[in-house]
Amino acid sequence: MTGKAEARRRLQPDRSGVLRKIWEHRADYAYVLPAIAVMLIVIAYPIYYTIELSFFNTPPGLQLRDKIFVGLDNYIAILTSPVFWTVTSNTLIWTLGSTLIAFVLGFGCALALHRDFLGRGILRAILIIPWVISAVAASYIWKWIYHSDFGIIGAVLVGLGLADRPPNFIDSVSTVLPSLIVVNIWREFPFAMIMMMAGLQTVPDQLLRAARVDGANAWQRFWHVTFPHLRNVSTVTILLLAVANFNSFIIPWIMTGGGPSNASHIWITHIYELAFGRQRWGVASAYSVLLFLILMSLGYFYVRALSGNERKDGSA
Repeated sequence: MTGKAEARRRLQPDRSGVLRKIWEHRADYAYVLPAIAVMLIVIAYPIYYTIELSFFNTPPGLQLRDKIFVGLDNYIAILTSPVFWTVTSNTLIWTLGSTLIAFVLGFGCALALHRDFLGRGILRAILIIPWVISAVAASYIWKWIYHSDFGIIGAVLVGLGLADRPPNFIDSVSTVLPSLIVVNIWREFPFAMIMMMAGLQTVPDQLLRAARVDGANAWQRFWHVTFPHLRNVSTVTILLLAVANFNSFIIPWIMTGGGPSNASHIWITHIYELAFGRQRWGVASAYSVLLFLILMSLGYFYVRALSGNERKDGSA
C-alpha cells in the first residue's frame, strides 16, 4: 500500500518544485518582464476592453463613459440582423474563393518553376511582384483598371468589339465581389508559390527517380511521392491564407468601401464602418469578439499543424 502511494506521489507534478524553480530563476524572468508588460498593455487590455464593451449600448450622442449595460442584446441584434448574414456570406465567399484559388494558382506556379529552364530566375522575380507591392497602391491601381469610364479593361473590350460599353466591375452588385476576389488572388498567389516552392525542395529526388524507374507517370509521381511530402506545408499555407483573408481590410475598403448596397462588405470592413462610421462601439465590439473567436479557432488548427510538423521532424 505504501508503495502504491509512493508511486502516485511521484507521478503527481511537484508544484513546490515548479515554484522553487521560478524563484531560483527570478532574475531571468525579470529580463522578459518589460516585454510581458508591453504585451499586457497593447494586447491583453484591448481584448478585455472590447469584450467588456460588447455588453454595452453606445449611442452616437452618448459619451463612452456613460455607456448603457444591455447584456447580450448586441449579440442578439447581430445574429438576427439580415445585414449580418449578408456580410457573413460575403466573407465566406471572399475567404474561400481567395484562399483556394490563390493556393491552387501558387501551387501550379511552384511546380512549373521547380523545373530548370532558361529565364526561370527572371520569371520568379516577375511573379513575386504582386506580393511585394503595397496593398494600398495595388488597390488604387486596380480601382483605376476596373473604372467604368477610364478603366483599361473596359477600353480594351470596347476597342476589340467585345462589349458595347465598358462593364461596371466594382459598381455592380453582381460583379463587385468576384472582381475584388480577382485582385486579392493576384496579390496572394505569390505567397503560396513561395511556400510551395520551399516545400518542393524537401521532396527526395531518390524517391522520384525510383518511381520513374518503376514506370510511374508524371501524375502518379506527383500524387504518390510529391504531394504526401507537401501535405503539411500545404495545410500551413492554406491556414495562413485563410486567416489573412478572413481578416483582410485594405483591398475591399479602399476599392469599394463595402458598396454597392453592402455587396462587398466583409466582417472586418463592416466592423470598421460600425465603429468609426456610425460610432456604434458596442455592436462593433460584439462583432469583433465573434471575429476573434473564429480567428482563434483557425489559429488553433494552425498551431496543431505546426506541432505535427515538429513531431514529424523530431521522429525523423
